[in-house]
Amino acid sequence: MEAVAKLNNNPTSTRKMRLLADLIRGLDVEKALNILKFHPKHPSVPLEKLLLSAVANWKVKNEGTRAEDANLHVKTIFVDGGRILKRMRPAPQGRGYRVRKRSNHVTIVVDSRAAVEAK
Repeated sequence: MEAVAKLNNNPTSTRKMRLLADLIRGLDVEKALNILKFHPKHPSVPLEKLLLSAVANWKVKNEGTRAEDANLHVKTIFVDGGRILKRMRPAPQGRGYRVRKRSNHVTIVVDSRAAVEAK
């Protein structure tokens, strides 16, 4: 049985977050957590917390089994664009440049490999 975790309005651009999402797509949860823990990019911290939340959601759904024995993997992960805050920055000769502060929505689905093989 799969478990889902969502992170909404994370104040990072979607492009930066997708670079990390591509790294962990399809990997085992333990390996993905190690990659995110030691990765230098700043969006790795909220993504690591989101992955831990998805594992916790899986544990709640499957009370009789342990997460370590289930061989969990990141089934799907996708990053969508969130809201954009529009701000103005002073520019020369009385003008103003528009600054677009982007955010994103991340969704992770975690599933056990044993359940996939059984199907």
